[in-house]
Amino acid sequence: MTYDHYFADALARLRQERRYRVFADLERIAGRFPHATWHSPEGPRPVVIWCSNDYLGMGQHPKVIGAMVETATRMGTGAGGTRNISGTNHPLVELERELADLHGKEAALVFTSGYVSNETGIATIAQLMPNCVIFSDAFNHNSMIEGVRRSGAEKKIFRHNDLAHLEAMLAAEPLDRPKLIVVESVYSMGDGVAPIARICDLAERYHAMTYVDEVHAVGMYGPAGAGVCAREGAMHRVDVIEGTLAKAFGCLGGYIAASANLIDAVRSYAHGFIFTTALPPAVCAAVTAAIRHLRTSQWERDRHQERVARTKAVLEGAGIPVMQSGTHIVPVIVGESEKCKAATDLLLEEHGIYIQPINYPTVPRGTERLRITPSPYHEDALIDALAEALVDVWGRLGLSLKRRPLAAE
Repeated sequence: MTYDHYFADALARLRQERRYRVFADLERIAGRFPHATWHSPEGPRPVVIWCSNDYLGMGQHPKVIGAMVETATRMGTGAGGTRNISGTNHPLVELERELADLHGKEAALVFTSGYVSNETGIATIAQLMPNCVIFSDAFNHNSMIEGVRRSGAEKKIFRHNDLAHLEAMLAAEPLDRPKLIVVESVYSMGDGVAPIARICDLAERYHAMTYVDEVHAVGMYGPAGAGVCAREGAMHRVDVIEGTLAKAFGCLGGYIAASANLIDAVRSYAHGFIFTTALPPAVCAAVTAAIRHLRTSQWERDRHQERVARTKAVLEGAGIPVMQSGTHIVPVIVGESEKCKAATDLLLEEHGIYIQPINYPTVPRGTERLRITPSPYHEDALIDALAEALVDVWGRLGLSLKRRPLAAE
């Protein structure tokens, strides 16, 4: 009996639903970001990346590269094992101390990715509190959803950023029942920012724990780049802060920061931590270098915000339908999966602009979009070229530009 037809059928369904994903073969050029080489079917071509999560370009920073190269030369490449079996290398211990200090917490725990830190962290925390009920924002990332599911705890989903809905759910539970509220600070597809301080107010009123995913905010916002919780003066009120090392810090990995007891309990019980190889020393040293640089340098954050503002203004001036996000993420609504994919194909093949289409199930049907992420290194000419290319693509695909109001209006 052959089984391959099951997989062929599954792929056919994705193609029929216009959800089949094609990965672009890209070669980033250190020192020239956002410029890269696309290894297209017809051969290498220069492109400009407009959708990277390396928001501040730290993946090419000399301090970060230098720390990685020096540590790899001195200590070798891999970690050599799990954290329990020889993998707790000294740069990793230093990284966890740096992260705890960044967030004003007693301790931090590093995982192999931000996805794993959410999936494992949420599940383990809830499992260690008998009869726990989890309150989860409807727009939470898939990694958080999987963490909630794997916990086995009762879950209640509240409407996105709807605190009245959250409060009604909290009020329906006994005060002494363990409760965990899980939200993102910056929502990854441009769906706004969570009202962290008000969520903390509710958590304190109804005796709930708070878990905030700051993956799109660490390095980007707040004093020293500690995130939205720090910017809002609420970092000390949040019980668990989760973050990534792969976006603003330009490397790889994820983490949680919290009380010493909570971190030690997750370290001791979480299968997704215990049974996986630790991050290599060179990666840990590179991340620490990035964090330390961004704690003292404001230039990257200021320049980034200025570039984001200019990108939004230029695109809106050209009539491109930019969705207001209140963050550094610039979502451009297309609304149809097929045209969303066609738009990105035209941008890449004819304009040398690389943006991935964001279709269902990442976003709800009818809200398909381009997710644009300017960096400090997207110069004026690149922003202007992006606007011109989008106007051309919109016209060719019959998409509607936003009507610009007359001065008298």
